[in-house]
Amino acid sequence: MSKARYLPGALLAGIPLLLALAGPWLAGDAGPRGTSFTGGEGHWLGTDFAGRDVWRQVLLGGQSVVTVALAATALAYAVALPLGLAAALTHRTWLEETLTRPLDVLLAVPSLLLILLVASVHPPGRAGLTLLAALVTVPDAARTVRASATEAASRPVVEALRTQGESWWRIAVGYVTRCTARTLAADLGIRLTGVLYLVATAAFLGVGAAPDAADWAVMVDRNRPGLFLQPWAVVVPALLVLGLSVGTNLLCDAALDRKDHPK
Repeated sequence: MSKARYLPGALLAGIPLLLALAGPWLAGDAGPRGTSFTGGEGHWLGTDFAGRDVWRQVLLGGQSVVTVALAATALAYAVALPLGLAAALTHRTWLEETLTRPLDVLLAVPSLLLILLVASVHPPGRAGLTLLAALVTVPDAARTVRASATEAASRPVVEALRTQGESWWRIAVGYVTRCTARTLAADLGIRLTGVLYLVATAAFLGVGAAPDAADWAVMVDRNRPGLFLQPWAVVVPALLVLGLSVGTNLLCDAALDRKDHPK
């Protein structure tokens, strides 16, 4: 299959990732501040609400959003995958109930509301926001893993593997996970988009980021009053978050489509 199918997703996701990871090393020193929401004067994307160079803030502002979203998604799946597999493969009802009922309780609470409630008691830093985002993502991810693994676990081949004395690890990872890889890969892309939205919304509301922090979500929030005077301070960070979300899903779709058409 042509590798061109990966190009749109790679471009959309790659540019924000590159800016997020390499931006702090490319930003340089902060120059003198200018007038708020103006263009020119050496600021090719203009200035923000505080008179800071927008391009420099863009270079500095992606690392917090992207690293928190990636770390939270990875942590959520690291917990959800074994939980979902264990619930799907066990024949013990009490164990399945023990694994799934706490997740149902978390699922009943809106994710953003839970983060805001915790933040009202103890404002989280970047690490705290990562843990909270992972916590509220685990229930949905575990339910998806369990639902996709249940069908594979009910196949005769799984019973045959048990009869042959194969270990739980080999059955779960070697067969069931392999059978559900397509579903889990698609869900991973969707889950990352959801976590990006959640982290950006939390930062937009001032959770996990200072009000004047160099953060893409904070930039969108704080620069809204000057949208019609100097739109780049809002449009550029918003497009970068959108590009990362859409690009990630396009890459997952391309990878899954490739499996449908083997060489």
